[in-house]
This record gives sequence, structure tokens and C-alpha cells, in this order.
Amino acid sequence: MASRSALIALLVAVSCAAVASATTYTVGEGQGWTTNFDYSGWASGKNFAVGDKLLFNFASGTHTVTEVSKSDYDSCSTSNSISDSRNGPTTITLNSAGTHYFICGIPGHCSGGMKLAVTVGSGSGGSPSAPGTPNSPSASARMQAGPALAVAAGVLVKLALF
Repeated sequence: MASRSALIALLVAVSCAAVASATTYTVGEGQGWTTNFDYSGWASGKNFAVGDKLLFNFASGTHTVTEVSKSDYDSCSTSNSISDSRNGPTTITLNSAGTHYFICGIPGHCSGGMKLAVTVGSGSGGSPSAPGTPNSPSASARMQAGPALAVAAGVLVKLALF
């Protein structure tokens, strides 16, 4: 009986973790982190959430991923950077809600389009980046799955008690 209860508890925990998992977005998809790409268009329509990750694909030494303030983003300045990575590929975890600004610190690259602003919500995110591109379920799909998992968990707990 105890092993059955443990198994049911494990199944519930794994199911809940799968639904709440963060999304990893590959910045620029197949283009990667490069000049002459529309990163505003790429980010448009995505629902970024705390815990999601941004994967910037580039070769070390060719670019940087520098998080900056809005004013430094607008002026392509790295003088007051929040963080800076020069090794590619780089993964950034979005640890707080709000708008995060990233630029490439190599001279001329930011003005050549290597700048990305993402608005991070506090809830679960994850929306497909393009039709046919595998990513985690959209926020609405996660919200629909939540009540179903709660009911399933309740049933499993009741079964475990009998």
C-alpha cells in the first residue's frame, strides 16, 4: 500500500512539473544571434515568463550578449551593462518580470540590428515561435491542462487513501 501511494505521488509530481516547465527560446531561430535580423519581429507574439531561457547561438569571439538598461539599449551603449557574455552559445535565464534589453557589444553590431527587447510576465509563458516549430504549449493550453491535472491528482489521492 505504501509503495502504491508513493508511486501515485510521484506520478502527480512529474505531471505537475511537466506542465510548469520553462520554455527555452532559440533567439533568431535558425539565423542565431547575428546582424541584419529583425529581433523585434522574432519576439513579437511570444509570451515570455519568469524561468524561461533565451539561447543565443553565436561563435565565441564574434559577438556578445550584453544586458543593458532601456536608455543604453536605445543608444547601443554597453557602458553600464547589467551582464555580459562573450562566449557562445550563451543561455540567459529570465529571472524577473519586466522588460529585459540585450545588445551585442561589438562596435557596429547593435546599430546593425543586434538588439533584442523581451517583456517577461510573471506567469507561465511559452508560445510557439512559428508554425511547425516545436516549442512548449501555449499559455492557454497550459491553463486548460491545469484543472484537468488537479482533478486527476485528486482522484489519484483518493485512490491512494483506499
